[in-house]
Amino acid sequence: MATRTPILDSRKIKGLQPAHELWQRYNPEDAEFAFRARSKSAARAWQARTRKALRDAIGFQQGRRCDPKPKTLERVDKGDFIREKILIRTSPQTLMPVYMLLPKGPHKPRPTVLAFHGHGYGVKDVVGLWEDGSERHQPETYHWDFAVTLCRRGFVVAAPEISCFGERQTDFNYLNVDLPWTEVPSTCAHTAALAMHLGGSVVGLRVRDGRCLVDYLSTRKEVNVAKLGAMGLSGGGTHTFFSTCMDTRIKACVVSGYFSAWRDSIHAMSHCFCNYVHGLGRFGEIHDLAGLIAPRPLLVEAATRDDIFPLHSVKRSVKRTRDIYDVFGARDNVQTDFFEGRHEISGRKSYDFLARHLGLM
Repeated sequence: MATRTPILDSRKIKGLQPAHELWQRYNPEDAEFAFRARSKSAARAWQARTRKALRDAIGFQQGRRCDPKPKTLERVDKGDFIREKILIRTSPQTLMPVYMLLPKGPHKPRPTVLAFHGHGYGVKDVVGLWEDGSERHQPETYHWDFAVTLCRRGFVVAAPEISCFGERQTDFNYLNVDLPWTEVPSTCAHTAALAMHLGGSVVGLRVRDGRCLVDYLSTRKEVNVAKLGAMGLSGGGTHTFFSTCMDTRIKACVVSGYFSAWRDSIHAMSHCFCNYVHGLGRFGEIHDLAGLIAPRPLLVEAATRDDIFPLHSVKRSVKRTRDIYDVFGARDNVQTDFFEGRHEISGRKSYDFLARHLGLM
């Protein structure tokens, strides 16, 4: 009589799970580019070295800057501000829609904020529009029309359609096959896989687009690029974080619904593929890379009931970030808004924070 081979229980025998080995290798404290500086001069040298390495890691940062060749698609009078929709070029092959929100009043260069939306139906959700393009008259969904609020506080606001959302989704028509809807990959997943195959990342594409947007803004008479901020939620928080790390023209930023240790969030549960960068482990944890933002003012928004970016982890990351800012003599430049709510924009402190640091107060 044949004997049956006993079935091994992977829940009890950890060595059966490949992640068990990988977690043993997850040591951000020993990472090549972890922040270890103890003086301001050493910290500045670390920033120069690490920013260059991060540029190579995220990909798509090389090459000549592209002529944006802006084209105005619409201009709508909203009473107290003007909403423009423009189209700019961010690479020879890439077009990006951008909503410009322009306060009425004296015609002078104003402090400006980049408003980065998160996952959902795209940029329309932060500028007061429904997904079909119709006007929305009350703030709605987890973005709470924060770009409109910023504009009404006196900022020029530039809100781009982030790659993979809204009008920048992939429709897969180029495949020339009819796929059942159940087999069509998400735009983020498909773009992330293709970007990684080519040695880059969706993060890199978005940072590149953001830098090109700032280049374009510098040509507009309404914009004071010397007083430039950024604010974003969720995937827009990711965009804000990495863009501020890489582009020192951004003078202050608000990162909402993102600033958790990667170990406790994007590697602890199911997240969109657009969060991942090949080799990011070489840079330690999120607080280490926040050293690239220092000493510029940073405000972190985090909700008590945000299940995908746990508050306890955000608090630990903020504490470690303040220790890094301390090396620059700027510990107080890291501010927080820990609010009761879910994965959403707060705004309780962030609008005043940006106004104070960008010269509107």
